[in-house]
Parts: sequence; structure tokens; C-alpha cells
Amino acid sequence: MASMIRQLHNNNFSTFRRSPLAEISGSLGDLGTLLPLMIALAVNNSISLSTTLVFSGLWNIATGVAFGIPLPVQPMKAIAAVAIDRKFSIEETVSAGFTTSSVVLIFSVTGLLRSFTNAIPTPVVKGIQVGAGLSLVLSAGSSLLQPLGWSMPNAFDNLLWAIFAFLALLVNQLTPRVPYALLIVVVGIVLSVCIAGTGNLPALEIWHPHTVVPTWRDFKVGALDAGLGQIPLTTLNSIIAVSYLAADLLPHIPAPGVTSIGISVSVMNLIGGWFGAMPVCHGSGGLAAQYHFGARSGASIIILGIFKIILGFFFGESLVGLLKVYPKGLLGVMVLAAGLELARVGESLNYGARDLWEHSDSISESTAERPKRQRQLSDDERKQRWTVMFMTVGLLLAFRNDGVGFLAGMLCHWAYQSPKLWGSWQDWRTKIDERRRRRRRSQLVTNVEEEEEQLLP
Repeated sequence: MASMIRQLHNNNFSTFRRSPLAEISGSLGDLGTLLPLMIALAVNNSISLSTTLVFSGLWNIATGVAFGIPLPVQPMKAIAAVAIDRKFSIEETVSAGFTTSSVVLIFSVTGLLRSFTNAIPTPVVKGIQVGAGLSLVLSAGSSLLQPLGWSMPNAFDNLLWAIFAFLALLVNQLTPRVPYALLIVVVGIVLSVCIAGTGNLPALEIWHPHTVVPTWRDFKVGALDAGLGQIPLTTLNSIIAVSYLAADLLPHIPAPGVTSIGISVSVMNLIGGWFGAMPVCHGSGGLAAQYHFGARSGASIIILGIFKIILGFFFGESLVGLLKVYPKGLLGVMVLAAGLELARVGESLNYGARDLWEHSDSISESTAERPKRQRQLSDDERKQRWTVMFMTVGLLLAFRNDGVGFLAGMLCHWAYQSPKLWGSWQDWRTKIDERRRRRRRSQLVTNVEEEEEQLLP
């Protein structure tokens, strides 16, 4: 473990030294998902903003050191949505996080999570990733960009600014070394100051942590109304899909396993929740966003973590007013870019997916190992894999529920596999019947021999 952390540290340091602006820009790539939910929860008094910033900053740093990839620390979306809609108290919100994290921890330490992962076909995992990406795109359009007008809600947040951010995003595709996210966040902060006015600027407010102890009623409301619904989303999108996506985007860095990611999610909430921190997890959408905007190592989120701790420790709750008016036009375009980056992973379904790699029969002279090669798919296999993936995507988007999409994808996969399963069942029954016939024949021969021996004088 110590050797692995040293290797990851060296990679973090060398990557940051080689491209510091890209790492800083990438670290801000997930703000489009983080800020809207965190602000809404803080305004509702469903979380402590200062505590959330400090603890999520600590988890950013720990994640960057332990995993060495730009793995985000973002809100648990299902819990956040219910907490915002029903105006949860802090105790009810953290109770929901406790419920999800406890279940994930049990799955992780018992090995059930790893077994569950191995049983899920790649097209279903890809479908969850693509569905999550398209969900971000739809969210950007419906909740952030659609309400904007050409001059509304004000001169510093409208469709004109959204178009500016979108055109800048297109230019950034041609010049990827320009730190797009960093520039957009800086512009957004300047516009937020203009909107809020000098009277609403953050003031020095040292963090004073306090413990939060939910009552049985708080726990029952949080667990039943939000925590249980978050479990499939966390398991599928925040753990399994993240592990797959990390291997796809950063193949030169050892991808974290589902067990380690599951334990990480559990520890973050089972510690931070006692102080009123927002329930958090990792997410494939955030990883794709930070990668899209330039992050290539854990250095990016370590930088973000330090920045969060400084803001939370010295300014805390006074930031709510400024963050509340952050331009939605700029946030919407960042969320849009993040969603498209995540949806792009579907293109490798039939070429490059991890389940298509197999060992060749030849032996490499340099390594004395069998090299890997891509398994060639037939036309029917390609069509079936695409159908399973889009069945997952379609039902996920239709019901806005990862669990429904997952179930639909698995049923579609099993339907395609049913002839093979039936054939395997028939082969197994044939073998069993053959063994029984052999056993009977052997028993008959034995009985005949015994009778002959008895007839002999």
C-alpha cells in the first residue's frame, strides 16, 4: 500500500508540474453538479455549508492521495433531490446518508459488491454511464438553461452568457490546453459579485464545528424517504460505473476497485454526517467532467480540496449569498459538457470494452506472457450489445431511476442469453442422465456378478 501511494504521489506531482493549468481547470469541472445542489441544500438549512466544504475538501485530498485519479466528491443526488423538495432538516438529511453508506459498507466488506459487479454485463454498465451522462444534459437544459431569457433574470445571467460559454466550449475543443473551466469559474465569480453587490460579499467567519445527533424519527424519515432510493444509484453509478470509467479514461493508472470505492463512500459519510456535512459519493459524471476539462491525476482534486477547506474554514455560511446568485447560464454549459463527456463512453461498447479483451495463443518473447487481443464480434452480437445498452439508457431516462434502467438492461440481456442458457441446461441434463444410466448399468453388472457367484458351488 505504501509503495502504491508513493507511485501515485510521484504521478500526481509530475502531472501537475507538467500541466498545472490543466489540472487546476480540471479540478473545477464538476462544479456544475456540485454548486446547484449544495447551494439549494444550504439555503434550505438541510446541511451545514461550512462543514460540507471542510469535510468534502478533506475527502478530496484523501481521495487524490489514495487513488491518484481525479475522482470527484459530489452530492448524493437522490438524497439531495428529496431533501430539497421536502425541506429536510440537517438531521434527516444526514440520516439518509447514514443509511446508504451503512448498506454500501456491508456490501463492500463482505465481498457482495465485488460479486455483484462481476455478474453485471458490460453493456448494462455502459448503459448506466450513458444514461447518467444524458441525464446531466437534460438537467442542464431543463433546470439551468431553459428558464433563462435574453435579458433575464438579469444582465449578468441570461442566454447571451450561456451562448458565450457554449461558443467558448466549442473553441476549447480546438485548443484543449486552454483551461476552460478555470476561466469560466473566474468569470462566474466576477458576475456573481456584480449580481450580489458589495453588501452581500463573504465575510470572515471562522468554522465552529458542532455535532448532529438524529432522533429515531429523523432517522426513519431520512432512511425511508431518501436513503433507500439512493442505494442503487450509489452502487451502480458511484461505484461500479466509476471503476469501469477510470480504467477506460486513465489506463496507465491502476483503477480503484469497487470494494475500495465502496469503503471510501461509506467512510466519508459515516464520519462527516455527525457534523452536518452533505451526504457525498463519487460519481462517473464528475470523473468525466474533470477529465474533460483537463484533470489527469489526483493532484487536481487535492488542489480543489485545499481550496474548499480554506473557504469553509474562514468564510463558511457567509458564502451562501454569493453562491446563490452564481450564473446559471455558465453552470448549465459546464453540466452539458460533463454529460456529453460521460455519454461518449458508450462508443467503446463493441470495440475497446474490457470484456472483449482476451489472451492470444502466442507468447511474447520479451515478457513471456500471452499478449491480449480484441475479440471480434459478429453482427448479431454487436446488435444485441447495442440493444441491451440502449434498453438500459431508455428506461433510466424514462423513469429517471438508475435501478429501473439496470433491471431493464439485465432482463434484456437475459432474454438474449436464454437460448444459450437453455442449451446449457439441456447439456447439463443430458450429462446427468448419462451418468445415471452408467450408474444403473454398473449396478446391474454388479448384481449379475453377485448372483453368478452365489450359484457357483
